[in-house]
Amino acid sequence: MLRFNSDYMEGAHPEILARLTEMNFDKQIGYGKDEICEEAKRRVLSACGCPEGEAWFLVGGTQTNATVIDALLRPYQSVIAAQCGHINAHESGAIEAAGHKIVGLPHESGILDAEVLRAYLTAFYADPTYDHQPIPGMVYISHPSEYGTIYTKAGLEALSAVCREFGLYLFMDGARMGYGLTAAGADLTLSDIAACCDAFYIGGTKVGALFGEAVVFPKKDTCRHFFTTIKQHGALLAKGWLLGVQFDTLFTDDLYLKIAANAIEKAMKLREMFCRHGYRLYADSPTNQQFFVISRARYTELRRHVSFELIDPLPGDEVVVRFVTSWATTDEQLDELEALL
Repeated sequence: MLRFNSDYMEGAHPEILARLTEMNFDKQIGYGKDEICEEAKRRVLSACGCPEGEAWFLVGGTQTNATVIDALLRPYQSVIAAQCGHINAHESGAIEAAGHKIVGLPHESGILDAEVLRAYLTAFYADPTYDHQPIPGMVYISHPSEYGTIYTKAGLEALSAVCREFGLYLFMDGARMGYGLTAAGADLTLSDIAACCDAFYIGGTKVGALFGEAVVFPKKDTCRHFFTTIKQHGALLAKGWLLGVQFDTLFTDDLYLKIAANAIEKAMKLREMFCRHGYRLYADSPTNQQFFVISRARYTELRRHVSFELIDPLPGDEVVVRFVTSWATTDEQLDELEALL
């Protein structure tokens, strides 16, 4: 069975496994307070162009989203996201469970536009009864989006300006950050993201690590007592050095970007292959998530040999499906897929 469901189906990059094996019997201080984590944080912050900021390592994406949002918002505040946003559609109500309403706004292939945001906030505060509603406190975006699309530098700066105008935090989910940074035509850098966002995270789980995400607050003391909040949300790893080793490895010699580029290269080959065989694109994604429209009959046939995601049914006998490449996808796997097509 060929598997193109997601980008976390393999274990970890061999260099990470080698480092973990090498250090396996070394005793380390717990909860990420060891020297390895400190060095990894330094590397991450340096790569983001904010050496005076703060970095934290958490165990997974849902825990990271829930922890950061709950830590930055007051109990009466809501978080704004695209209607398709991951926190709104795929996290089992984790944000609402902490008491924060999610407000879903219209989007363009997963991208939230600054003027759509401004229009919503303007209308919200024009309502004389707005204080009877959850008060907007944050905007959540993901890069890449749920449709594999990416924010431009100008688009992110515009969103950031609206957030600052209305006093909202801007938080970027970077579970697939590496693939957004290395996509063809991408003009956003980690430094640009740090300049525009109050908080963001760099995904490891989907970009070569066994598990783990690196949260970055570009400005120190953006979130007081964040360590305690991490633990309160069940996202603190006692063997924190396991996370530190992985991010220290990923951010040595640009390994993070190098392995992410493999997924983009393979995704473009996959995309060209599907189009050559008569399938049509559903979203114009430059990243490792590729979306196609296929007939229900072909979907059933392909599922006998290939594992991939069903995204949406369409009118008639067609469906939208998603194929995802990863840092570990090989040409041989693509050749097998083409033989089936």
